[in-house]
Amino acid sequence: MAKKMYVSPSTVSRWENGSRLPDAAMIVRISEILGVDVNSLLTSSAQSEERPNVILVDDIKPILLGSLPVLEEVLPNAVIKGYLWPAEALEYARENRVSLAFLDINLGGTNGLDLCRALLEINPHTNVVYLTAYSDYALDAWNTDAVGFLLKPITPDGIREQLKKLRYPFPTGYEHD
Repeated sequence: MAKKMYVSPSTVSRWENGSRLPDAAMIVRISEILGVDVNSLLTSSAQSEERPNVILVDDIKPILLGSLPVLEEVLPNAVIKGYLWPAEALEYARENRVSLAFLDINLGGTNGLDLCRALLEINPHTNVVYLTAYSDYALDAWNTDAVGFLLKPITPDGIREQLKKLRYPFPTGYEHD
């Protein structure tokens, strides 16, 4: 496929694992190579049974563990992973297409703003919502292409409000999709 598309094998691999998406011209070329109508290709992709990946990164273990059940309640069809360490979250994002990331802004030695930039470099279609106990960070957060901002502790209603604002919506499993 890579040879026929005139791209590297790693590019095709990223398309296959969902960490990158082909642009419109490439989608047309893929449909030609596979002998499939573009609309059929896009429709089958949109109707995929794949569960969206959602991550939560917070360096305070009790907050992380207390927040995961709230996400599971609101996003019953998602694969939800929690991380204390940003490097582990990045490793997961390199291997899995992350649809939504909840990031604490203050992460000890690093910060959620830098983590956001790194996640968006891996997949520009990741929706990022910042979590913090300090509203002072709000202005800096908006300069990173995040889609939302929640004050801790997170609540089901707060998450539902954020889901309405996603730049790149995905099936959440929430009854009001």
